Amino acid sequence: MASSAEQLASQMSLGAFGKATELKKRIWFTLAALVVYRLGTYIPLPGIDPVALQEIFRQNSGGIIGMFDMFSGGALGRMSIFALNIMPYISAAIIMQLMTAVSPNLEALKKEGEVGRKKINQYTRYLTVLLAAVQAYGIATGMESLQGPRGLAVIDPGLFFRLTTVITLVGGTIFLMWLGEQITARGVGNGISLIIFSGIVANLPSALAGTLELGRTGALSTLFILLLLVMAVGVIAFICFIERSQRRILVQYPKRQVGNRMFGGESSHLPLKLNVSGVIPPIFASSLLLMPITVAQMSAGSGPEWLGTVTALLGHGQPLYIALYIALIVFFAFFYTAIVFNPQETAENLRKYGGFVPGIRPGKNTADYLDFVLTRLTVVGAAYLAGVCILPEILISQYSVPFYFGGTSLLIVVTVTMDTVTQIQSHLLAHQYEGLIKKSKIRGRRG
Repeated sequence: MASSAEQLASQMSLGAFGKATELKKRIWFTLAALVVYRLGTYIPLPGIDPVALQEIFRQNSGGIIGMFDMFSGGALGRMSIFALNIMPYISAAIIMQLMTAVSPNLEALKKEGEVGRKKINQYTRYLTVLLAAVQAYGIATGMESLQGPRGLAVIDPGLFFRLTTVITLVGGTIFLMWLGEQITARGVGNGISLIIFSGIVANLPSALAGTLELGRTGALSTLFILLLLVMAVGVIAFICFIERSQRRILVQYPKRQVGNRMFGGESSHLPLKLNVSGVIPPIFASSLLLMPITVAQMSAGSGPEWLGTVTALLGHGQPLYIALYIALIVFFAFFYTAIVFNPQETAENLRKYGGFVPGIRPGKNTADYLDFVLTRLTVVGAAYLAGVCILPEILISQYSVPFYFGGTSLLIVVTVTMDTVTQIQSHLLAHQYEGLIKKSKIRGRRG
């Protein structure tokens, strides 16, 4: 029999959405904040020649610069005030997460609850400012040396240009960090994820328009485009299925007698996601593999001969590139999962609160069992990540698909969409419960 929450969820409709005024305010606030972000991606840095910059970025679109430009929705290619996007904050959050697993002081701070979490968030913001300043200075000095067919990308190089660039880019990153926190608190969904999501989705219309134009000119057949669309729907459905999949480990709590009454004896479950590491492994793997390509493109053939050989072997679609890509994704999937989930700590918490896995002794045996289950899940999750990320490489190299479908961008879009829809459903459910509570109070007063 369905629970009351499931019955309420099944009764959700557009009428219920129309009555949820608080939810509509949150959605409008989220949309307005994302519009502000997109407008900021078109405000250029002072002292940049946009025509020369566009030519240079067109030549270097295949390296790590192209990947970060995709995440920023073209802001890096236009060298706008949001060129760094929110990536310094993401890097700082990952570094703090790694440091929490290494440093005893940070680990103790994490266990302090809300107070410790606020301190860690503050440290993350400080580290974001530091990383953004370093990256902004690197961009400023790198821009001064960039020269394309139309001349230098910087109109007036010098100390003043570097100073203004660092201040502007760091300020843009801090503003986006604040905007993301405002979306999380006053809007719908995770603000940081939605900013990255909107940057990726902004490139989708141009990719679809380019594909349809190739179909119109005859470069791609109509049947191939239809098959591509069917495959896209199938891959998205597969990602949704895997991201929602989890292994539920039964946890039993013993009964206890208080006076003449018996309490406890409930059973719960410990959910373990199939893809515990999320999109972190593909991002790390792509960054490491695209680094030599970016260095070779920036050196414009003036580097050592071995760098050119490595760049040729690590080209998109090459066997060595695909093999290393898969190996790095698998490695980072296991590495990040080991940091995020600690079987020993989980087993100790279960033992502390009286919970146990049926048939498994508490303590070390439970930790070994959780580690065994998690290892098997990580194998499947790493294979899933590798398959989704290798798909666009095969489509582009073998079938000449004119846009990048799959990989990290598709994983981010699908997971953020699922998370946002779940939060909207939660708000609708809470609104319906509030309506029921108000009705019950009115009936109680009448009685």
